[in-house]
Amino acid sequence: MSGSAAIATTIFGLAMVATLVIGVLSARGRDKGMAEWSVSSRGLGVLFIWLLMAGEAYTSFSFLGTAGWSYSYGVPILYLVAYLTVGYAVAYVVGPALWTYASRHKLLSIADMAEHRFRSRPVGILVAVCATVFLVPYIQLQIQGMGVVVNAMTYDAVDLKVAAIVSFVVAEAFVLVSGLRGSAWVSVLKDLLVISAVAFLAVWIPLHYLDGPGELLDRMVTEKPEWLTFPGHASGGLNGTWFVSTLLLNAVTISIFPTTVAGYLSARDPNALRRNAVLLPWYQLLLFIPMMVGAVALFVVPALGNPDLALFRLVTDSLPSPVVAVIGVAGALSAIVPMSVFMLAIGTLCGRTLLGGGNGADPRSPAREPVRPGDARDMRVKRMSQLVCFLAGLLALGGALFYPNTLVELSVLSYEGLAQLVPLVLLSLFWRRMTAVAGVAGMLTGLAVVFLLWGTDNDPYHGVNGGVIALAANLAVAAALTYVRPSAPATPREAAPLTKESA
Repeated sequence: MSGSAAIATTIFGLAMVATLVIGVLSARGRDKGMAEWSVSSRGLGVLFIWLLMAGEAYTSFSFLGTAGWSYSYGVPILYLVAYLTVGYAVAYVVGPALWTYASRHKLLSIADMAEHRFRSRPVGILVAVCATVFLVPYIQLQIQGMGVVVNAMTYDAVDLKVAAIVSFVVAEAFVLVSGLRGSAWVSVLKDLLVISAVAFLAVWIPLHYLDGPGELLDRMVTEKPEWLTFPGHASGGLNGTWFVSTLLLNAVTISIFPTTVAGYLSARDPNALRRNAVLLPWYQLLLFIPMMVGAVALFVVPALGNPDLALFRLVTDSLPSPVVAVIGVAGALSAIVPMSVFMLAIGTLCGRTLLGGGNGADPRSPAREPVRPGDARDMRVKRMSQLVCFLAGLLALGGALFYPNTLVELSVLSYEGLAQLVPLVLLSLFWRRMTAVAGVAGMLTGLAVVFLLWGTDNDPYHGVNGGVIALAANLAVAAALTYVRPSAPATPREAAPLTKESA
């Protein structure tokens, strides 16, 4: 091992130890119930909510994929900033509404909300299973992303598979002990490093390789103009229609993303979410830095074999190993934090809904009595949720080590698939007449369209994101069945959908 590799590896090891210590100690003095583990007892203020949700949004893809897309395609990568920013505008309305509904009825996930809304545990189970199917690939993506980051930052000294195992162990260790609060505290370290690293790169990279941002823009306009206009360079048709349809689909979907909802429900009050929705778009400015680095790489390494390595190729070629290590640790933590929240979200979805008897909303459910924090049933549900959290991570780790493309292929459909939950989980809270049959039929129709378009290589379809077409079919079926088969009049014991008054 070279001296540079030894220094970088040592710094990486110390950072992982610090991450474990911060994550585990964050649970000191807290109660041990399910609500504390899954949503931090709804007690996080604006700062921690901001750090947690920013940490979930700024992933290893932000370091690798953003620079890689910029290098490969150009302007289509701007959809990432666009949909996140629009999504936070949607969250300004949706977040407080979901928090109010969940807080009133002591609900912890979107599966809980669907079960309570329709008084049907099977509906909750269906939502939990569907969400899990589309979330597990994201865990594998983060594991593999961390492997690439650590391998690059240690100058190939740490193997990809070793890095994957390290990321799994670190994330599982603190999330099993501390739950969502541990992820929030680790986000503090992660965001300090990320902000410092990308701010430094914003100055260093264009000045080191060019005469500054001005020369970069001049050369892009004169030498690479196809990277600056839709559909970009060799993007396969990612034109303006795709951009707008993807922006709208993802902006709505992110509002009910299970990990996003976990952030909503951990807030102290609805106003913390409103302030957070105003502040979070500013974090997206950081995404422009990897985009710029990817553009610089076009002129520095024009024949790069793996575009996802564009950022770290320039970093390792131009900076001393201690600085490379710090930037690499920022990238590694950008995988660990979202990975931990994804695993926790799956644990909450399946542990309580599938194995814990549900939330008692369904009269046929074995959980007829509401869960009381800290009682025997609450602790049993928490243990089962932790077990599911561990197994979900283990499944993703196995995929990363032995079948690296199997689950990742499914991840391209994750947003489109989760979008089909929007009517059943979100719209139903405002639409009193929607029935369980209508919502489920719409969701299944939407999923069928998603897989049909993907399987026939028709996504995007004439430039339109396939998820938008599927969501339109979903809504059409749900609306038709709702009005053809209206539900019986509500009784006082039934779950009331969310209205303006109740919000």
